[in-house]
Amino acid sequence: ISVIGPSGCGKTTLLKIIGGLREVSDGVIFVNQLSTKLALRKREIGFVFQNPVLLPWRTALKNVKLPLEILGETNSKKLPERMLNLVGLENFKDSYPSELSGGMQQRVAIARALTFEPSILLMDEPFGALDEITRDKLNLELLKLWESKKTSLSSVLFVTHSIPEAVFLSDKVIVLSKLPAKIEKIVEVDLPHPRKIELKTNKKYLEVVECIRKILKAN
Repeated sequence: ISVIGPSGCGKTTLLKIIGGLREVSDGVIFVNQLSTKLALRKREIGFVFQNPVLLPWRTALKNVKLPLEILGETNSKKLPERMLNLVGLENFKDSYPSELSGGMQQRVAIARALTFEPSILLMDEPFGALDEITRDKLNLELLKLWESKKTSLSSVLFVTHSIPEAVFLSDKVIVLSKLPAKIEKIVEVDLPHPRKIELKTNKKYLEVVECIRKILKAN
């Protein structure tokens, strides 16, 4: 599911509330029928930020290991390496962030989030700063991760400013209005899986992109 809306409408704030990084001022959030705090304790949620937020003095593998080290877990030594392999960086595990491209750094961040073995991954515009070719490649890799039986992942909630990206990745796109934000429409994306880049020339895909564009323009 992607969330899209005008700049400043609260997409990131919504994601942070769901992820337990901000308190709600009103109402209640449930994640898999659990309170946010309990869902975090049970590691239902992984979070990938706009920036990779990697420690420059740690290698890719050591950055992925960091959350488990903080939690004092030594039983899952192979898990960080397995997650790094899943995002295609097995040959760069000893590289430092400064030696990696922006796309590779973001893949390290995704691998780090997956070490919690979450069922839900929250992603806050993780590919927004990347060039189009790298962005397309990571979109495909994200879909492969979501479809893979090698992870615990069942759902992704993805914030983006890109309508084409939202449609390409998602089964549903939640369109928010400008402030005070409300759900303007939930658009069903009835396109087949697995998805390939060629889908972006598909007539139905282009129609959904145009539909969302019109909803946003009407705001």
